[in-house]
Amino acid sequence: MTEFIPAGSQFLSLPSPFPMKRGGALHGARVAYETWGTLSAEADNAVLIVTGLSPNAHAARNAGNPEPGWWEAMIGAGKPIDTERWFVVCVNSLGSCKGSTGPASINPATGEPYRLDFPELSVEDGADAAVAVVHALGITQLACLVGNSMGGMTALAILLRHPGIARSHINISGSAQALPFSIAIRSLQREAIRLDPNWNGGHYDDVHYPESGMRMARKLGVITYRSALEWDGRFGRVRLDSEQADEDPFGLEFQVESYLEGHARRFVRFFDPNCYLYLSRSMDWFDLAEYAEGDVMAGLAMIRVPRVLAIGANTDILFPVQQQQQIADGLRAGGAEAEFLGLESPQGHDAFLVDFERFGPAVRGFLDSL
Repeated sequence: MTEFIPAGSQFLSLPSPFPMKRGGALHGARVAYETWGTLSAEADNAVLIVTGLSPNAHAARNAGNPEPGWWEAMIGAGKPIDTERWFVVCVNSLGSCKGSTGPASINPATGEPYRLDFPELSVEDGADAAVAVVHALGITQLACLVGNSMGGMTALAILLRHPGIARSHINISGSAQALPFSIAIRSLQREAIRLDPNWNGGHYDDVHYPESGMRMARKLGVITYRSALEWDGRFGRVRLDSEQADEDPFGLEFQVESYLEGHARRFVRFFDPNCYLYLSRSMDWFDLAEYAEGDVMAGLAMIRVPRVLAIGANTDILFPVQQQQQIADGLRAGGAEAEFLGLESPQGHDAFLVDFERFGPAVRGFLDSL
């Protein structure tokens, strides 16, 4: 069991016990976060970023860590999220293995990793943990709450559970509930991990590690993070050179297969399998309809936030762009001034991580208008 904590991370100790939505509580838990820019004297220029499943809190380089972050092109002086104006905070999700308490962390009651003794994790738990960081920094109200992918779910949970926490919201490739296709994909990913003999009911180590299961899970994920349009344009039907091809008669033959294999191998040892299972399932459970007698639009309309921008990529199959349209429409019904942008990016769900020519101006324009 390994945690992968970037240099420069800061930590907030959560209240103990920290109650979990589906029962149980954490004791001695913490949340990892990083910051950029300067908080104003009035503490009114804060932007909180809540992330997708796998990112750490290191969204961009800063004084604590000069290495480029996962959203480097978006955060910094003169960038779309301009740190000369905004005080930016990014939190690592509760349940992760990148600094915040999760299944890979030590359970203080036993002195051993939690593994599957970690309480059932909900998106709402991550939302409450993120708000604890905001309040600990002396921030009463955020200027803007930004959520990407799973973070889009987390952001909606924050807004619903903590009324008045933000003056505006940018929801990027997020959703108000998990759709059947997304649930099906994540279910297969979890099954691949759990069927690996080395998973061993969550009791693996660095020697006996569910590498094959994690590889399969990651490949399934990467396939859905991009679009068929991009796979075709990027790889076509190009085959590997003879010296690159696998000798196995059913082994790697096409460049796209080699790309997926390389991507998966880079990931599997840098994300804890049990953490992956817990965070993946938390997305499947998330549904604002449960707060409004089964009506997701009514659940969205319960949220009060003055300004909203919902952005998505028209080629996204994992969090389809209709879900961002739904977010804008639902929040508008609750009184928000809400705008929806469906961007013609070929890069699918991952577009917000790579297509900065489209997503950058959209985010910059909204923040500049605040």
